[in-house]
Amino acid sequence: MPHRSRLAILLLDLPPELHDRGRAFWSAATDHPVEPDAVDAAWSSLGSFADGFHLETQRTGPGTAPRWHVDMETDDVEAEVARLEALGAVRHEDMGGFWQMEDPAGLVFCVVGIQTGDEFERHATSWP
Repeated sequence: MPHRSRLAILLLDLPPELHDRGRAFWSAATDHPVEPDAVDAAWSSLGSFADGFHLETQRTGPGTAPRWHVDMETDDVEAEVARLEALGAVRHEDMGGFWQMEDPAGLVFCVVGIQTGDEFERHATSWP
């Protein structure tokens, strides 16, 4: 069955002790204001950039190393995970409704459902 996906979100994963400083730095560096998530205090958005690509921050648990990771958004998580596995990615952890994966170099990324609405519709790639 055909499905669609797109590279949609760049996330800055920051442990609690670095979260506020990192978020403030990237807000100033991009001239995009921080918009805290109304539901989850661990998440913030710095908004949309080129082609609807979003920059987000998330506060991770204590002791985790800061890192960047990307989210692939899709209208069919299982089909997109299977497509990416065929290209060499591996499933790392079932996060309940989405998958944390690793690319062939061991870099973490997630395959998530549609997060960006109209931007997904405008920029998604269709896969057979």
